[in-house]
This record gives sequence, C-alpha cells and structure tokens, in this order.
Amino acid sequence: MDTRHLEAFRAVYENGSMSAAAAVLKKSQPAISNLIARLEDEIGLKLFHRAHGRLEPTQEAATFFAVITRTLDAMERTLAVSRNLRGLSSATLQIASPPGLATYLLPPIVSQVLTENPGATCRFITRSSYAVRDLGAVGAFDVGFAELPIDIHVASLELFEVACMCVMRPDHPLAAADRVTPALLDSSPFVTLFPEHITHIAAAEAFFEAGVHWNVVAEVEFFGTACMLVQELGAVTLVDPATARIFTRYGLVARPFEPAVPYRFGMFRPSTRAPARIAVEFMERFRRAMAGQGAR
Repeated sequence: MDTRHLEAFRAVYENGSMSAAAAVLKKSQPAISNLIARLEDEIGLKLFHRAHGRLEPTQEAATFFAVITRTLDAMERTLAVSRNLRGLSSATLQIASPPGLATYLLPPIVSQVLTENPGATCRFITRSSYAVRDLGAVGAFDVGFAELPIDIHVASLELFEVACMCVMRPDHPLAAADRVTPALLDSSPFVTLFPEHITHIAAAEAFFEAGVHWNVVAEVEFFGTACMLVQELGAVTLVDPATARIFTRYGLVARPFEPAVPYRFGMFRPSTRAPARIAVEFMERFRRAMAGQGAR
C-alpha cells in the first residue's frame, strides 16, 4: 500500500475537503482526488460520500483512519530516528581521560562536536591513566586518553607529545624571561607531580645534568593542583600546555623550559567496542587541534 494514498486520506479526513487536503500536502486537488480513488479501489471500500454539499467520511473511514494514523505515526518516528542517526543528533560520545585532559584540553573539542550535532550528548569518565587503561580493556567508553604506557590490546592507538611549560606567578623573578632553565631555578621552590610520573623523571634528570639543586617543596597527582600551589606558594612548576593556557587566564605566567620536558599520552579506541560515528568525528577534530598546537 502506497504511503502517499494513506497520507492523502488522512489529510482529507482531518481537513474535511479535497481542496484543504491539497493545500496541506502542497498538491493539486485533482491529484488528491486521484489518490483517494486509488486507495478506495485497493481496499474495496467507499471512504467518503457527499452530503448536503459536504464531503463526509463513511463509518468504515473512521475505523480505517484510527488504524492508518498509528501506522503513519510509526513510520514518521522511524524516519526521524534514521535522520537523527545520520546527523548524529541522537548519539552519545563516551570519553575517558585523566582529569587534566578532561578539564583543560578536551572540553573545547567536545563542544565543537556537540554544537555541530544538536541533540548529541557526551559522557566524561574522569579517572587516572591506570583506571582508564583498565576500563578500556572492557570497552567502557568510545575514546580513551591515558599517559604511557598503554599496555592493553586496543583497536587503534595514536601517540601525542607536547613540551611542558614552566608556570609561575607574574611577580616571580623569572616571569619576564624568554625561557627558563634548571640553572636559573637553582634552589627555587618547585612543585612537581609524583615521582613515578614521566614529567617528574624528566625534570629530575634535567636538574641533575645541570648540576643544580632541585628544591621540590610539594608533590601532587595532577597538573591543576600544581598550578594552584604555585599561585599560593610563589613556586614554579612544569605542566602541559593546555593546563598552562588555562591558568594564564587566572594570572599565572607560562614560559618555555629548556631542556624540553615532554608530556606524552595516547588516544585509543577499545578493541571490544565498535567505533561510533560521533567518536570518529571527535577523534579527527582532536587530531587537528593537536596539530594546530604543534604536538608531535
């Protein structure tokens, strides 16, 4: 049964005339009359008759209307869902990452994806890199971010490296320096991440090679915490560029550090989870954003 016949019948039934139905469906009146006649031939029933110069539905038409309305409504819902899927408007993007990335780097990229796909949603799972790797092993998200090593089986893995920035208050003696070195920070109060973190190890090596005192006054788990302590203590720290950019908005100063202290992390898809289209779009946007920031 052609849905055009059913739509024409519903329009005539609801609007009371062929001409009104034609206006609603943006068709000519003869076209509507032809569709109704074909429908009546197909089902073997008279659906309308004229009484006192008006077009009135038959008793059979009333029963038929109740049935086809449910059918057409279901078809329209099906079409709406298919359009949503095609446009990602009903999709949910699930991302897992350490707090620093989830707080400072990923939100602008996620917001672009959500803005261009109205109705889509995002779920952030914020955990340590260890926990993200564990969740990735069971396919608990679409896209994961973790610091290296990523030692689980994954469907795809892309590695990124950025050079950490030295962050300090604007009243620090080195705030106007073009670059900061271990020699310039000899004995200066320093906030670092935990000893097992890759940036801690690299910074320790840099100070050792320079033969100067690395005066660690606090060890923290996250870059954001390090920056807050720098603000309070007047110390310095090394953080990834995304965190540095955010905290410069709140009055801190970021300067290049030499030798370079790399911050490395990976973006991956779990092997136990099929790639969602919205995840593929997000990953491509992330690649472009990192390329624009000079990441390797």
